[in-house]
Amino acid sequence: MQAVKRSRWFSFKQWDFWSWVTLFVYLFLLAFIVYPLFSLLFNSFFNDQGMFSLANYANFIKLKYYYSALWNSLKVSVLTTVFSILIGVPLAYITTRYNVKFKGIIQILVIMSLLSPPFIGAYSWILMLGNNGFLTRFLHDIGIPFSSIYGWKGIVFVFTLQFYPHIYLYVSGALKTIDTSLEEAAESLGRSSFHRLRTVTIPLIFPTLSAGALMVFMASFADFGTPMLLGQGFKVLPILAYEQFISEMGGNPAMASTLSVILIICSTSILFLQRYFVSRKNYTMTGMRTPKVEILGPLKKWLFTGFALLVACVSIIPQATVIVTSFIKTKGPVFQSGFSLNSYKEILFRVPKAILNTYTYSLISIVIMVVMGMLVAYVLVRRKSKLTAMLDSLIMIPYVMPGTVLGISMIIAFNKPPVVLTGTWVILVIAYVVRKLPYTIRSSTAILYQLDRSVEEASISLGVPPMKTFFKTTGRLMAPGVLSGAILSWVTTINELSSTIVLYYGATATITVTIYSEVFTANYGTGAALASILSLTTLISLIIANKLSKKGLQL
Repeated sequence: MQAVKRSRWFSFKQWDFWSWVTLFVYLFLLAFIVYPLFSLLFNSFFNDQGMFSLANYANFIKLKYYYSALWNSLKVSVLTTVFSILIGVPLAYITTRYNVKFKGIIQILVIMSLLSPPFIGAYSWILMLGNNGFLTRFLHDIGIPFSSIYGWKGIVFVFTLQFYPHIYLYVSGALKTIDTSLEEAAESLGRSSFHRLRTVTIPLIFPTLSAGALMVFMASFADFGTPMLLGQGFKVLPILAYEQFISEMGGNPAMASTLSVILIICSTSILFLQRYFVSRKNYTMTGMRTPKVEILGPLKKWLFTGFALLVACVSIIPQATVIVTSFIKTKGPVFQSGFSLNSYKEILFRVPKAILNTYTYSLISIVIMVVMGMLVAYVLVRRKSKLTAMLDSLIMIPYVMPGTVLGISMIIAFNKPPVVLTGTWVILVIAYVVRKLPYTIRSSTAILYQLDRSVEEASISLGVPPMKTFFKTTGRLMAPGVLSGAILSWVTTINELSSTIVLYYGATATITVTIYSEVFTANYGTGAALASILSLTTLISLIIANKLSKKGLQL
């Protein structure tokens, strides 16, 4: 028996650095993903009296108030995805296949519109097309009947302009690498351009297009801020779950848990459905002959350029509106003629803590994400096994979790001893890390796959331990690309609302929560000033990410 114990202790001591990394990541994921999800699921099977019951699920099926929210979410998400494809695919095709002008400007404007939070877009369109918006008043003055942007149509409109860049970026990348010999073969058979596009090009890029469509669907299905600002009685599942959890009448955490579970089931089902359709066919090509840019005549060239610029400029209108209105004079909630810095002075006087909180929590989260992302990526790429394959699956769970659901699950899990995190800044940082970590890991693994193992092997052969080799060699080679991806995660973190609105309390409020509060209390000037700070931060972050990615390419 003693010999067995010694052998076990000996094998335990033989664990290397990467074994400890794997164990730590498993513990982290079990504590902050698996345990909250299990608590959420467990809570959904109990009624208000604390007794085991399926009443919550029965009520969801029976009561229109609940199941109509699911239908509303699906309707908005499907329509957003369809319209995003109708805008994103032609825009991507035009900018990649033809010699249109201002391609760089168009791409910057499209990316900028993607990286700003959707609820800021909603707020901007309220200023323009709300009940008393300046465009609404102008349309009325010239005799054009227009009610307002509120309602499900407005939500779809804002979502489409916000999320079509996913389609554009995915499809652009695919069209640049497609094998043109297949298109040329179709052309030699007498197929028209449209027929060639429909029967050859679209099927070849379908996996990429479907991945972009999945991103659009997931983002619109999970968003909380835009439907909350524009809905005016139009309920979607994230809003209903939030209202059931945090209600002035006491709330119903069990029903909120049930709605959250249904949200996760729907998101997961859509993910598996997309993978099923992609796996049904084999999409392969040699990629030996990439497409050349087609030279257009002057008329077509300017028509296509005009279309691309129009789409990009309309997309950036919300950011431009926010920046301009932040400098307009205000008297209480009412805009006055003239410009001033009063809105900025007011936010620096009233809510400096929210600005500080945003950057502090996001910075702490990004540092943790970068370190964990690089270490976990190494484990997944260089130490493949069934254990790391399971780890990879666990890491992707937050990908299908709406922010509202994550917030509710963490409060249910950590609102009682032995671990109480609710009401602290720690729970916000953990939520940000859990939510954005999959993206950091994916960017890190992509870079690591491109690095030759021989560099590490040479270092180890010279007597440098594997852990030291990683930090002195592999980590340094990964750093520029990882930091570039991390900056994009930083942008989405400072713009995070869905999970923050559930997890914050007064002292831990962030810029996004404060903007949300200012818009609801009709303080549009201060809301615009705070939104402008986020837009400026996004622009600076994009410039830094672009410079870092260029350095990474030089390495």
